[in-house]
Amino acid sequence: MKRESLWLRYKDEDKKELERVNSLYKKCLDEGKTERECVELVVKMAEEKGYRELYAATAAGDKFAAGDKFYAVQMNKSVALFQLGTKPVSQGMNILGAHIDSPRIDVKQNPLYEKDGFAYFDTHYYGGIKKYQWTAVPLALHGVVAKKDGEVVNVCIGEKDDDPVFVITDLLVHLAGQQMTKKASEVVTGENLDLLIGNCPLEENEELEKEEKETLKANVLKLLKESYDIEEEDFLSAELEIVPAGKARDLGFDRSMVLAYGQDDRICAFTSLFAMLDLASEVTQSTLCCLLVDKEEIGSVGATGMQSHFFENAVAELIAATEEDSQRLVRRALAGSRMLSSDVSAGYDPLYASAFEKNNAAFLAHGLTFNKFTGSRGKSGSNDANAEYIAQLRKIMDDADVKYQFAELGKVDVGGGGTIAYILANYGMNVIDSGVAVLNMHAPYEVSSKADVYEAVRGYTAFLRS
Repeated sequence: MKRESLWLRYKDEDKKELERVNSLYKKCLDEGKTERECVELVVKMAEEKGYRELYAATAAGDKFAAGDKFYAVQMNKSVALFQLGTKPVSQGMNILGAHIDSPRIDVKQNPLYEKDGFAYFDTHYYGGIKKYQWTAVPLALHGVVAKKDGEVVNVCIGEKDDDPVFVITDLLVHLAGQQMTKKASEVVTGENLDLLIGNCPLEENEELEKEEKETLKANVLKLLKESYDIEEEDFLSAELEIVPAGKARDLGFDRSMVLAYGQDDRICAFTSLFAMLDLASEVTQSTLCCLLVDKEEIGSVGATGMQSHFFENAVAELIAATEEDSQRLVRRALAGSRMLSSDVSAGYDPLYASAFEKNNAAFLAHGLTFNKFTGSRGKSGSNDANAEYIAQLRKIMDDADVKYQFAELGKVDVGGGGTIAYILANYGMNVIDSGVAVLNMHAPYEVSSKADVYEAVRGYTAFLRS
């Protein structure tokens, strides 16, 4: 099949719109570096478009009608947006689903310690990472600290120009002869991914107990108390995430790409959101849904992952408010829905061509990527989409003049991956993996094409309208 860069087909008006979309995309990446921040941002943008909180609306006995828009939030880490169509919800929805968690490093519950003149946070990495990639780069601290009195303190350190940043140290090359003989997976161990946070001891103070020897640790606690009113015990109920510091940036002399943290999978989450909000003033036949969830990087588990009943419960609430309180109708709605499980695909990298089968690889600047299957080896753990559904999607994209490509995640037996697709497919709905190709997946900084971001919004919009 002929491959052609999208840049060759865009006219000046296309490029202008492309830059507008990508400017908004980069802004969202900067404001949503954690799943909590993403949910807060999504709710804010949705409310500006007239969305209402679903459970508050049903509790108030509000009347629902075609075109009405609602959102439901799960523990501040997952969110579902719904826009009612003219057809009953029980006849199925058009669903865009993506995840908003990204590989990172988490602070442990008893994290603060000092050792030989330095203060550290003890950590545990989250998701699949190459651990050595996270050393010697500027890092920021995002998250919340929940206190016993019910107060939740937001923490964000390392993003403002005058903020301090943090780092995970690495061994200097002059002394790394033995280290560099190790396998890449052993060069840096998980227990050595501790965050360097201080080097200055607490000045002598009458309040400091005479037997107190951990003066570095004491100084950090003093600063945290002054800035956030946090005690050491409050770390027990904290969720603090270590992420790369700094903003999303244009990449290349031609500014054709985006370099940023967290594009897996916020590139699909935000483009899905843009498509959903762009249709806020339209009344469609089918009910539309944008589902953005947590915990995909560790198996979609827990109360905020796709394996929870959060989404099913929200659909049940919607059907009870618009039709009748019937589990049979809920099952019909889920089985009759169509979904794009929007997750990133591995972009072809000519410097590592041996990992890809070129005819079935996703190329940057070649459009929205569809993966009929993911999984590993013999498609293990994959949702394998039906041919009839794929044909319908091809027609939708072609009719809307959306450029797309089909790909798989690297050569057979080289590796593999998965998404939330198989979980939604358990309901019997048509689902396919669909997303944007990226380079450096799961690294602190990932690479995407601005053209693919733009084409993804166009493709997701066409799907929702179908």
